[in-house]
Amino acid sequence: MPHNPVVIGVDSSTQSTKALFADAATGRTLAVGRAPHRVDGSGGARESDPEQWWQALCEAVAAGLKESGVAASAVAGIAVAGQQHGLVVLDRDRRPLRPALLWNDTRSAPQAAALTAELGGPMAWAARTGSVPVAAVTAAKWRWLVKNEPSTAARCAAVRLPHDFLTERLAGVAVTDPGDASGTGWYSTATGAYDPEILQLLGLDASSLPEPAPAGGSRVGTLTPSAAEALGLPGTVAVAAGTGDNMSAAVGLGLGGAGLLDHPVLSLGTSGTVFAATRNRPADPALSGFASADGYYLPLACTLNCTLAVDRIAALLGLDRDDAAPGGEAVLLPYLDGERTPDLPSASGLLTGLRHATTPQQLLGAAYEGAAVTVLRALDEVLRACGLDPASPQALARPLRLIGGGAQGRAWVQTVRRLSGRPLVIPAATELVAVGAAALAASAATGTDPVALAGHWGAGRGRELPPLERDLAAWERIGATIDAAGAALFGRA
Repeated sequence: MPHNPVVIGVDSSTQSTKALFADAATGRTLAVGRAPHRVDGSGGARESDPEQWWQALCEAVAAGLKESGVAASAVAGIAVAGQQHGLVVLDRDRRPLRPALLWNDTRSAPQAAALTAELGGPMAWAARTGSVPVAAVTAAKWRWLVKNEPSTAARCAAVRLPHDFLTERLAGVAVTDPGDASGTGWYSTATGAYDPEILQLLGLDASSLPEPAPAGGSRVGTLTPSAAEALGLPGTVAVAAGTGDNMSAAVGLGLGGAGLLDHPVLSLGTSGTVFAATRNRPADPALSGFASADGYYLPLACTLNCTLAVDRIAALLGLDRDDAAPGGEAVLLPYLDGERTPDLPSASGLLTGLRHATTPQQLLGAAYEGAAVTVLRALDEVLRACGLDPASPQALARPLRLIGGGAQGRAWVQTVRRLSGRPLVIPAATELVAVGAAALAASAATGTDPVALAGHWGAGRGRELPPLERDLAAWERIGATIDAAGAALFGRA
């Protein structure tokens, strides 16, 4: 039984909730409670009932309490890191009016394109918000709702992101944080506030939105009596503002103003994500120019198709996910759900370069390569946003931190090493989003800087792999196919 206070970091992701119980002083993981939730929809639709998230949070906390043996009275703080961008619309009693539209719901692609044009184009958006609307962005989803379900939009009294919804259930206050708010499309990273002109463009009243809390593990209150009862915790537990999942992973890795700046991260999960914490405010239309959880910036690029898409190719071929070989002449772009980066929402999977001698193992390897090159090309843009030349010795010498489920897979690790030419660090901690949330919870409880605290915990340290010689032939072949796919769909290179 730990003598130090215990904090709970909640990772409310697309398909499940994890509640990590950590020793607030050492960061040692005491238990991780888990509970699933369902995603519904076909075609481009992806929706979840927000009430599922709350129920899953309660179940995960209960499981963590049981597994850890921690006394409820030892818990000092809790924070939620949630999937970004999702649109939660509530009535006056703060109950969901409909299932939430998730980040990977692509139906709002036409609305994203229209919004981009209405404000003056990609550069205008990037200059104000740091990002250009794509189907994932909350502003495009709100516009989709107004067009397709006007009666629901008219009854909406409050608009929340997934982590905002859960934080409000915990503390009873409508708050967000600058990191997750910067993914809505209506928060300006230039001013650190909601953009009045964009809200007017969307027909949104600022009073329906949560108030952005100061960055850096802000304490926004304590558990309400009803939340304390549902969770089996004392009402004295401090509640942090929380943040988005990517921002929380950065905290867990010790990236930010009190830790490492301009160090790249590649997350291999359902989506492929690359980001780095930096002092430079991003304004590149090719990136999501997010704010970080600690008051700096988090230039980020996200692909829709990563581990899930490659696993689907493996299943179609009847192969184990690690039964892969380099693709040879074959190029397979596994854009099974459209694609976000590059912005090709109507794309589908593409296979070219097939020969009589091509083996199933090479086809699977080509799927790995197609997904990896797609996200590694985006990494180059992230490094440029940090003020680095991605091909410079300085940038190439910086280890690429590989996280997410794919980081535990041999084929993913070898593919990224071969195509990036960079040294890799594979952190020992596997629940970095939850670790980051735990650091935010500890910050709310103690006032300690969350990034410095996470760095002290050491969750970002792990196995180090030297660089391999880069496979430039595969890089150039796959990159040319990606460019040709964009030109074919939209008449652009």
